[in-house]
Amino acid sequence: MKAFTKSICFVSHVCGVVASLLVTSAILVVCQMVVWRYFLNASTVWQTDYVTFALVAATLIGSPYVLLLKGHVNVDLLPHYLPHRARVVLALVACVGGLVFAGVLAWTGFELFYDALDGNWKTETVWELPLWIPYISIPIGCGLLALQYVADIIALLTGQQMPFAAATHSEFEGE
Repeated sequence: MKAFTKSICFVSHVCGVVASLLVTSAILVVCQMVVWRYFLNASTVWQTDYVTFALVAATLIGSPYVLLLKGHVNVDLLPHYLPHRARVVLALVACVGGLVFAGVLAWTGFELFYDALDGNWKTETVWELPLWIPYISIPIGCGLLALQYVADIIALLTGQQMPFAAATHSEFEGE
């Protein structure tokens, strides 16, 4: 089990790197688009679509990394006042709920990807990008997010991880 959680942790770190590269590429493309439009008076064909799809893909593919770091929005008022065992139960309920949500989203995202691939869907822009390319980020990102939830559940059940950020704050109160 520890090897599984370590491998999912590694994959989530890779997702964070991929997401940051997508955001960086989107920034560079926006800069290139500004130069082409305003300084060279040239038209842009693919840049707006690319930036939109890259930022959405960065959000989806980067979500396992955000979960790994516990960087999502978390209201920890209730867990702060709960005893440890109740905090673990609450964390497990939250993780299972997130797992179900990510699993459903991954499945429906895969169906959307498959329909776009099978139907040869394309964007309605001059670029005519096949839509399966941006849609693949939905099942990949949400599927890996579901795996990160599984790793978190295993870590909670085996005591490798403290539930909620509130538990880690008390470690630093004496400093």
